[in-house]
Amino acid sequence: MYPRLALLIDGEWLDASRREAIPVINPATGERLGELPVATDEDIDRGADAAARAYPGWRDRTALDRGRILARVATLLRDRVDALAGVLTREQGKPLHEAAAEVIATADTFEWMAEEGRRVYGRIVASRFPGAEQLVVQEPIGPVAAFSPWNFPAVLAGRKIATALAAGCPIVIKPAEETPGILVEIARACVEAGVPAGVLNLLFGEPARISERLIARPEIRKLSFTGSIAVGRRLAGLAGSALKRITLELGGHAPVIVCDDADLERAAILGVAAKFRNAGQVCNCPTRFFVQRGVYEAFADRYATLARSLRVGNGLDDGVQMGPLVHARRVQAMREFTADAAGHGGVILAGGEPPREAGQGAGAFWAPTVIAGAGGKARAMREEPFGPLALIEPYTDIEEAVARANATEYGLASYAFTASLASARLLQDRIRAGCFSLNTYAITPPELPYGGVKHSGLGREMGSEGLLEHFETKSIIRAS
Repeated sequence: MYPRLALLIDGEWLDASRREAIPVINPATGERLGELPVATDEDIDRGADAAARAYPGWRDRTALDRGRILARVATLLRDRVDALAGVLTREQGKPLHEAAAEVIATADTFEWMAEEGRRVYGRIVASRFPGAEQLVVQEPIGPVAAFSPWNFPAVLAGRKIATALAAGCPIVIKPAEETPGILVEIARACVEAGVPAGVLNLLFGEPARISERLIARPEIRKLSFTGSIAVGRRLAGLAGSALKRITLELGGHAPVIVCDDADLERAAILGVAAKFRNAGQVCNCPTRFFVQRGVYEAFADRYATLARSLRVGNGLDDGVQMGPLVHARRVQAMREFTADAAGHGGVILAGGEPPREAGQGAGAFWAPTVIAGAGGKARAMREEPFGPLALIEPYTDIEEAVARANATEYGLASYAFTASLASARLLQDRIRAGCFSLNTYAITPPELPYGGVKHSGLGREMGSEGLLEHFETKSIIRAS
């Protein structure tokens, strides 16, 4: 039911028998799931060396050939979705239906990159010299080091792996230590599908130690990181000093603007599903709801009622709609955010404490929490809560709503609900965020670029734009 954990270096699986190990814990029950081997300095160096050795052969394979391998990975993941969802729920906590959806989304990512890797085009530029031609071509940048988080461990690591491999770049990836099992299984699928030794290397261990050592390795030519702003800043500094390209997908604190002409029922029902998915541990989930005054009370009441109706518990149990937070530290953070918001005049409309119905003394549970009217000085309005906490605030006119939506250092996702085309155009033009969705909370299909502005990131993942970040552009002049 839970895989044997191991590192993967140059095609070799290395378990915890001869290495320091750390426990992996089920956040719903406190059960110890397995022992995770910690990479040594030698392991880290071997991973970089293996990627460098594998680079020429993988680069020189045709995009069609690489795509066929990635397509087989997608097929294997879909065939194993039930088993993989069980692994993901046990180590991360999300309900089984959410875990299955994440595995399928990961398969979709491999499938889409398998196709898009065949469509990296150069161009011919008219020459200003007689008897000469001018070309622009794209060349794979080289081995990639990637770092992925625990909240969506399959899809966030999967997009880094699939994109690098589609581009012809081997990868050394360090996923989160809280959720290693799903990545071990994805790596096994890659090997089974035909990914050669050294093209995918999987490391676990102390994050700063691995990142600093990998960034310092000359073989590594690109970095990709998803995580906190603080860590992103540090890695960007290290990459800058080494003159290496970096893609950063950092924190978010998504605003939602609900106009008085919006479909309130749709905005509330979909908003509760989007906010409390994965217990709110989602960088693009809606958190700050700005609702026009004429419909503010009606929306707040309906939203809170829906939040209170969610069943919280072990993600493996039937009917559970929200699982635990990943560990007890997040529960304490929710307690502090809630107390601070209440101290600023916020009214707790739902939750605000651990749920009684979860019935799991060892679990890291917090009830879906809705707070109205806390104001802009509340911590949760300024800092990403990264948990099941939604804040609802009134606004008078659309200019005020836009100003309040933009009043943070974040700029990842944003949402709006209105029936007015004029309002929609104004909102999509004026909100500062890398992603904007109107009358929906959908935001991350693999065919669209994903990333943030301001402190929410640099560069883009997914889409053709994310793929091109794995290439160097070369200009060529050929004279006869």
